[in-house]
Amino acid sequence: MIDLSENQLQGHLPRSLANCTEIEYLHGTLQQLKILVLHSNGFHGAIKSPETNYTFPNLRIIDVSHNHLSGNVPAGYLAQWDAMKSVGAKNLKYLDANGLVDYSIIITIKGVELEYKKIQDGLTVIDFSCNIFEGDIPKILGNLEGLHALNLSNNAFTGHIPSSFANLVQLESLDLSQNNLSGKIPPELVQLNFLSKFNVSHNCLTGHIPQGQQFGTFPNTSFEDNRGLCGWPLSKLRGDSDISTPPPSTFEENQSPKLFFEFGWKVVVTGYGCGFVFGVVIGHIVTTRKQDWLIKIFGKKQHETRISRVNRRK
Repeated sequence: MIDLSENQLQGHLPRSLANCTEIEYLHGTLQQLKILVLHSNGFHGAIKSPETNYTFPNLRIIDVSHNHLSGNVPAGYLAQWDAMKSVGAKNLKYLDANGLVDYSIIITIKGVELEYKKIQDGLTVIDFSCNIFEGDIPKILGNLEGLHALNLSNNAFTGHIPSSFANLVQLESLDLSQNNLSGKIPPELVQLNFLSKFNVSHNCLTGHIPQGQQFGTFPNTSFEDNRGLCGWPLSKLRGDSDISTPPPSTFEENQSPKLFFEFGWKVVVTGYGCGFVFGVVIGHIVTTRKQDWLIKIFGKKQHETRISRVNRRK
């Protein structure tokens, strides 16, 4: 256990803490802490609610991904992360602008692992992915209006996607894939104009996919494996089979009737032409080579007709 509470510590946590592989508890408010990266370790268990106020009030980046953390995400911490609530940085500067510390971090944003050798003061990121967090996604996350990236993928979250996410006006990346989320995608999310990465695949979502703004740019893979979802870009209407098929192209729609008409009249003309030629040939053979046969048949019939008429008169 390390207890750093009730001090006036500033600056970065020492890298040597990475050698403390048996550490189980890290306690302290650390009011000046701006970056907390603990990803790809063996941390496990639930995160308890904060015991004091103003826990990490200046925190801008937290990455605890690829661990074994479980339980609910304590909303009490989120309520105290004031630095993430401000929209836009007042002064565009880097956290290490004074040149005293040479520090870089690796963060996954928009599905891409990036190394930040200089960290801009306005960058705000929450990455809780690849853990065992469960329960509802805290609605209070919608109060962190300064967030640029939020990754809650590969967990066991249930319930609905909070409509409060519509308040995250600066959000560029939202990944909620690989959970057990249900209900509809909030249509309010359409108003997130900076959203360029959106993924809710492999959940239990239902209803129509919101349309308009950035939602017109997201690929099929952003929504796949949600049997109850329908609409573009899944190209599936409610009640259709689960197999999604792309809509016919404009070229095919415009050309199909014309091709059918062309095919139809060509068949008719060909049929009439073949019939006419066949009739002429057969008629010529019959009239030239079987005249006697025709005379006998028609003559016999005429003779029989005359006899029957005479008998009727008698």
